[in-house]
Amino acid sequence: MPERVAAFSGFDVLCHALESYTAINYTERMPRPTSPLLRPAYQGSNPISDIWSRHALGIINKYFTRAVYDKEDLEARSQMHLASTFAGIGFGNAGVHLCHGLSYSIAGNVKKHQPHGYTCDHPIIPHGLSVVITAPAVFNFTGAANPERHLQAAEALGRDIRNDRKEDAGPILSDIMKKIMDTMKIENGISALGYTTDDLPALVEGALPQDRVNKLAPRYPLKEDLHDLYTSALTVY
Repeated sequence: MPERVAAFSGFDVLCHALESYTAINYTERMPRPTSPLLRPAYQGSNPISDIWSRHALGIINKYFTRAVYDKEDLEARSQMHLASTFAGIGFGNAGVHLCHGLSYSIAGNVKKHQPHGYTCDHPIIPHGLSVVITAPAVFNFTGAANPERHLQAAEALGRDIRNDRKEDAGPILSDIMKKIMDTMKIENGISALGYTTDDLPALVEGALPQDRVNKLAPRYPLKEDLHDLYTSALTVY
C-alpha cells in the first residue's frame, strides 16, 4: 500500500472511531422509532460501540505513524487493519457525524486536485482526505456539547488530560488532530485542495442533505454553522 493511501485510509479509520465515540448518545437520538424494527442503522454512541471505537483509538495512537512511513512494518500495518475493523464495528453501530457529513461535497465538487503518489488521469480527493480535512474545525465545534467524550478521545490518543478543563475539550482534540495531520503531511486545508471562499455556498448546499450522519453530531449544525465550519477548514495550520 503506497504511503499516501496508508495515510488517507488511516485517517478514515481515525475519524470513524472519533466520530462514533463523540456521537450523540443513543438515548438522546430523536425521533425515537415506534418499533425496534424501525430503528435506523446508526443509533448514536452506545456501550457496545464505545468499547470498539476507543480500542481502535489506542491502536491508532501506537501504530498509525509507523504504518504510514514504513511499508515493511507488518506489525504496524496489521494493527491498523485491525483498528479499521474495530472502528468499523463501532461506527457501523453508532454512526459517524460531521467529518463525514462535510466530506461528501468536498470530494464531489473536486476541480483539479490530484494527490501526490496517485496515478490517475482525473481530479480526485480521496475519501480519507476529504473526511479529515475538516476534523480540527469539527471537533472544535462539537467539543462543548459533550466535553467528557472529547477529552477521553484525546486521552486515548496519548494526551494526559488530568489537568485539562472541560471548556477546553474541543480545542484540545482539534489541536491533537492538527498535530497528527501535520505528521502525516496532510494538505493545509480545503484551500490546498482547490477551494476558495467562492465555493463555500456549494459546499454548504452539499452538506445540508446529509442528515443521515449530521444528526448524529452532539451539536447539530445549522446552515450558518456549516458555512463557518468550511470557512475554518480553508486552512488547518
